[in-house]
Amino acid sequence: MGFADLSIAEIAADYNLPAAEVMVLCDRLGIAYKNPQTRLALEDAKAIISQILSQRQSETSDRQ
Repeated sequence: MGFADLSIAEIAADYNLPAAEVMVLCDRLGIAYKNPQTRLALEDAKAIISQILSQRQSETSDRQ
């Protein structure tokens, strides 16, 4: 498994979210981490980003 070279904190910053919210996603998805600076495996980063985008899509759909 490759590494995305992204940390939880970097994903949070990229998507304008608190790091704690991204860590909640990690917990929900069963992704192990130690702190917001934890570097993620490529598949884990993709799963988190997919969840973020899916949630945003749902929020946008709910507003319409």
